[in-house]
Amino acid sequence: MELRQLAYLDAVVRHGGFTRAAEHLRVAQPAVSVQIRRLEAEVGARLLHRTTRTVALTHAGELVLGRARRAIAELNAVRDDIAGLAGGLLGRVRIGAIQALDSFDLPAALAAFHRQHPAVELALGSGALRRLLDGLDQGELDLAIGPTPPGLPARYVRTPLFTDELVLVTAPDHPTAGTDPLPLAALRDEPFVCLPADSGLRAILDRLAAAAGFTPRVPFETTHLPRLRDLAAHGLGVALVARSVAEAPGRPPAAVHTVDPGPQLRPVGLLHRADTALGAAAEACRAFLAGWTARTDLPGRVDPGEDAHP
Repeated sequence: MELRQLAYLDAVVRHGGFTRAAEHLRVAQPAVSVQIRRLEAEVGARLLHRTTRTVALTHAGELVLGRARRAIAELNAVRDDIAGLAGGLLGRVRIGAIQALDSFDLPAALAAFHRQHPAVELALGSGALRRLLDGLDQGELDLAIGPTPPGLPARYVRTPLFTDELVLVTAPDHPTAGTDPLPLAALRDEPFVCLPADSGLRAILDRLAAAAGFTPRVPFETTHLPRLRDLAAHGLGVALVARSVAEAPGRPPAAVHTVDPGPQLRPVGLLHRADTALGAAAEACRAFLAGWTARTDLPGRVDPGEDAHP
């Protein structure tokens, strides 16, 4: 089994087909097909279902690809470590983050890290927690920034960043506008606005509502957190959002309520796979972001400086 074969398998799945994988790898398409057939012959199982339009992993393919991506990550980590020995940090760090990070200035933190390590390539994407965890599992992300609920699987290493509070948002003229804390049971007949059904925030809303004895009715869904707050502010429903989102400046007036029972605290942290080695660049970025939190409240904070990472 050759590392090249594993890399070709990863490329075929990542790019959705042999032709696009070959274009990405800058090799002829038949060369990719040959290497995949050799890999299948060596492991003794078909790894891909092939049709005229798409390819899909078999169960055996899923097992092989998971280990292949971890092997590729280990090799990249070795390369980063060796490059670091030569002086100056090199490498690429792929980060995924949830939207609600208002209390953590991620752009400023990444800019400061980039000033210290200009040769490190940073890539940033966003999404719900499930999407970020899938990115870690598929080897598409090195680090993720998102909620760290108690039931998070042990395969994810957690580095705490901050704790946000979930609050309820209603229109300023809502009958409950002066109520704080606001019992969730009082809202059983109200429409809610929330993230889609497969999101972590929706799961929290469903859990809190179930404890209050009802199932929330959610006629409005959006993947944009500030829009949740604005829909509630305009009287179209009640929103459960992070306080940092609820109290963000420059938005329409709204009533913000502490949740009863509560407060509902949501820890947010840095995540990475326990069984996948972080390269020197990714580890330095992880340590830098973890240390950034301690400096964000300092008066007149500037670039954290050279002591912000090991």
